[in-house]
Amino acid sequence: MRHRVLRLLRRRLAPVLLLPVLAGCATAAPPAPNVPVSVKGQAIAPYALHEECVKLVPGDRLEYHFTAGAPLNFNIHYHEGKAVVLPVSRDGVGSDSGVFQPRVAQDYCLMWEAGATATTIDYHFVLRRGPR
Repeated sequence: MRHRVLRLLRRRLAPVLLLPVLAGCATAAPPAPNVPVSVKGQAIAPYALHEECVKLVPGDRLEYHFTAGAPLNFNIHYHEGKAVVLPVSRDGVGSDSGVFQPRVAQDYCLMWEAGATATTIDYHFVLRRGPR
């Protein structure tokens, strides 16, 4: 499998993982297809996380773009049992954009992780449903 698996919840995340993940999910309702989600100035405390999650199936496309005020880690991931699978992973970036196309049906999350410096992010994504 070409996907990278999260390195056993990164030792530096273990103490702060649970609360930010529970508090960091921004989308209460799933985003509607073809309706952009745009957020400006989302604050992320040092070593904290922010997530946006969406259910995707093969044939769907998730178009995304973000910029951050300080370098951070970004990934698109899903959970498979106790493993966290990272089809997209970028470390120490100030921006990124792309079109993610899932190979398997899962609940995928875009996740931003601040380092020692607090930061803000501006992000935009839109779900494009494939043929059903």
